[in-house]
Amino acid sequence: MDRGTIGGLLFGLLLIASAILMGGNVGMYVDLPAALIVFGGTIATTFIRFNLEDILNAFKIAAKAFTLRTTPIDDLVKEILALSNFTRKEGILQMEHFVIHDPFLKRAALMCADGHSADFIKYTLETEIDMTLERHTVGRNIFIAMGEASPAFGMLGTLVGLVSMMANLHDPSKVGPGLAVALLTTLYGALLAHLIFLPIADKLKRRSLEEEIHKRMVMDGILCIQKGLNTRLVQEVLNNYLPTMQRKSF
Repeated sequence: MDRGTIGGLLFGLLLIASAILMGGNVGMYVDLPAALIVFGGTIATTFIRFNLEDILNAFKIAAKAFTLRTTPIDDLVKEILALSNFTRKEGILQMEHFVIHDPFLKRAALMCADGHSADFIKYTLETEIDMTLERHTVGRNIFIAMGEASPAFGMLGTLVGLVSMMANLHDPSKVGPGLAVALLTTLYGALLAHLIFLPIADKLKRRSLEEEIHKRMVMDGILCIQKGLNTRLVQEVLNNYLPTMQRKSF
């Protein structure tokens, strides 16, 4: 699990809950009409703007914000260099017998072992990278859209609550519920947007960038191995993807 994402979300919720508890009764901050306007409106507009399949995939992609599934880059470099050493000793055709843990690297190595040309391998791997990034972009855009919609429906709920309040000024017992809707919809919308939807979208953007860097590094490494470059030269190519401090460890 990504402790940063989980910790940040829980810490934010804890602070808000603490402020609510110190300010009075929790029940004051629960209002069904306000929740229906914000949650219902956000969900409705998301289904209008995107396909059902894209929305379902977006929630699967969102799991990347809470998990660390990408192989650490230093481990990936070590695996590529080990594969390079093995290939130099045993030959490219024996590459398929080398134990590889990263799925993308394994696929690239199998294409090398099958004797495909460098152009074909590069085209295939680049196509997979592009399609993966496209799926990530759609998923991220859905969370951005939800982050934009929830405050808008919060404002819409505010207007609904104000209209209800103004229409019932003659009856003080009905002014309170209208004011509650007006204020709580704004609260719900801002909370959803800035604590959940937009932070998840930003984290997915970062995860997508990390995955692209890792896959492009694998592609460059496997093409260098296929060309027969020695491991030292392969390492020099891979160093371009590493921060300066990490290069020293290799």
